[in-house]
Amino acid sequence: MWKYLKSIFNIKGQMPLTDFNTSKTIFTLKNLLCGIGKSEIREQEILISEYPFEPSVIYPTAFISAREIECMSVDFTVCKIHVKNDIIFITAEHKDKLKQFAESNNIRLISQSWNWDWILEPYLDTEFTKENEERCLARLVENGFSPTEIDEIRNEVKDQMFAYNFDTMLWDWCSLSLPDVLSAMRAKYSKEEFREFYKRALIIEKRSAFSIISGK
Repeated sequence: MWKYLKSIFNIKGQMPLTDFNTSKTIFTLKNLLCGIGKSEIREQEILISEYPFEPSVIYPTAFISAREIECMSVDFTVCKIHVKNDIIFITAEHKDKLKQFAESNNIRLISQSWNWDWILEPYLDTEFTKENEERCLARLVENGFSPTEIDEIRNEVKDQMFAYNFDTMLWDWCSLSLPDVLSAMRAKYSKEEFREFYKRALIIEKRSAFSIISGK
């Protein structure tokens, strides 16, 4: 069985992290799939606990008041809460509660950012065709990314994203996004390196055609 699975990974051009029978591998794989903590939606605040990303303002446990929230996106997959200089992730199961929370506290709802989804599309468990590549490149260029920059970002995260999606047997074929790349790189980088990557990752997530035009 494992021999068969390893052959699948090798077809994709990637080797597993190490031998699957070692405790070191189990520890590494668990680190890759760190989750996004727990959330409790209250009337005027949100309690986040067991949050795994140390650079975040709410690590490891904190309340976010409605007054602190600049905007939220809750349309697809993981919900994202934008506060000053940070983005907080909440599982999609709270989507309806978050919509009610936003309405009752007059919080602006925004569209999903797809920058990281487009950057990470080559690491999905599906064929990355020429058409996919051209489509993703066109969308990213529209948001101010150059082809060289896209290649540099992908080269930085490539090995970890293959490990994250295939070595862990996650096999996500639909969408990999900002929380996925943070989970993957958190398992590789030192605390200082990850703090620097975290800042860059949020900037990449927020970049849009509007921000480029407005100079923000």
